[in-house]
Amino acid sequence: MTPAGAAAPLPQGTWVIHCDGSAWPNPGRMGLGAVLTGPDGTVQHQISEATTFTGCNNEAELRALLVALQWLAQRGAAASTPVQVFSDNSVLVEQLGTPAAAPVARLAPLFDEARQALRGFPQVQVVWIPRHRNGAADTLARAALGLAPKAATPQGQTIKKRRRR
Repeated sequence: MTPAGAAAPLPQGTWVIHCDGSAWPNPGRMGLGAVLTGPDGTVQHQISEATTFTGCNNEAELRALLVALQWLAQRGAAASTPVQVFSDNSVLVEQLGTPAAAPVARLAPLFDEARQALRGFPQVQVVWIPRHRNGAADTLARAALGLAPKAATPQGQTIKKRRRR
């Protein structure tokens, strides 16, 4: 697995996964979202799925990646296809892209499952991206829970939350 960080060029034939997860409330019901882009640069599959159990945002992100990897493996892509994964979740990227990352005990079995799934591909990169560049996967994860997409925020700006009186 290639360490997290700037995306290095991958060979032709690479699949790209943008994954995201939502938990409402956090922890709560989980929604999984992923966009899978084929080697030709076109979106081949989208995932928007609610789970039947509860968990936290980090777990939802990880489960979204697992569902996307399973979809690729079911199509025979695992043995010969490089994969580039983009996520806005720093915990997921650190755990899967950094060999020396301190384990997250509660999610350790799920991270082990993800590492095993990623080993089925000949070359893998797990790359962190800012939230505003992962909007399609986020929208799919939120839609799975019946939530509206997040409002777009211009890059470099934050939205101040109003205090309730």
